[in-house]
Amino acid sequence: MSNLESRPAEQVCAAGDAPAGVQLLTARDVPLGGPRAMAVRRTIPQKVRSLVGAWCFCDHYGPDDVTASAGMQVPPHPHTGLQTVSWLFAGEILHRDSVGSLETVRPGELNLMTAGVGISHSEESPAGVRPPTLHGVQLWTALPGDALGVEPHFEHHADLPVAEHAGGRVQVFLGALGALVSPARTYTPLVGAQVDLVPGGRVELDVDPAFEHALLIDAGDVTFAGVVVPPDQLGYVAPGRDRLVIEAGPDAPARTVLLGGVPFEEDIVMWWNFVGRSHDDVARARADWMAQVADDGAGTRYADGAAGRRFGEVHGYAEGPLRAPVLPDVRLRPRTRPR
Repeated sequence: MSNLESRPAEQVCAAGDAPAGVQLLTARDVPLGGPRAMAVRRTIPQKVRSLVGAWCFCDHYGPDDVTASAGMQVPPHPHTGLQTVSWLFAGEILHRDSVGSLETVRPGELNLMTAGVGISHSEESPAGVRPPTLHGVQLWTALPGDALGVEPHFEHHADLPVAEHAGGRVQVFLGALGALVSPARTYTPLVGAQVDLVPGGRVELDVDPAFEHALLIDAGDVTFAGVVVPPDQLGYVAPGRDRLVIEAGPDAPARTVLLGGVPFEEDIVMWWNFVGRSHDDVARARADWMAQVADDGAGTRYADGAAGRRFGEVHGYAEGPLRAPVLPDVRLRPRTRPR
């Protein structure tokens, strides 16, 4: 969930000249989930690089002990113009949405939600008995202009392609990497993959030279394209390479996430959970969401008739009365994040 300020400073974020080597993108700490916020480390978007291909958002969290807390509790909230990608290293997350989906995602499985014209959903650590640790990434991809009006839908994939290498293992969860092709639906050419390395391991990947790529380091000492990328940071390389080399230090295994795609040439506007093409797109989405919620004094809830409106209604989320933040009725000035 992005900036909730009612009057955020508008920022035009352009990638600028592509770096000759590896560009390091440092994460910033962001609270996620309202009053019971958990901390995440966000590497994109940021001023110096707002997208990698169509990937427009990368949150990295954990490992968090969820034995003595509610874990992840993100109440129902809306989205437009994007896909949400849930990928775990450890733990479980229960997804609910307004098209009726109810699906738990676990390590090695993919939850993919396509917002299209509009959807609302919640994410929560399952109640009762659950794994003690929560650890993973939450990612978004921006939909191209010709897909902004698609009907919202959800996919869960538990059987994803894997390749074993002498130095490690590669699992593609979205898009394609050589012969490894995810069954999940995408709207632009891209790749999302987990790359694990043994201590001292080296993996050479044949990649599409039309793609730009970035590698997120979850654990281990990692060298990417000849440059050391510290844990929690994202190492970016521009299009033009047909091979990428990832190496682990000798003392411990490493876990990384590779993101890539054809550079996204459309200008986009991101504000809160909405991705559009103009100020008016985002202001309209905000107005439509606010028409669906009400405050009964104990917290926000869906208003009567919400199920038949643009963002639908999520059923079954039980962690308190809060449904989603309602913002003051003021003029919206969204953050602009063009490519």
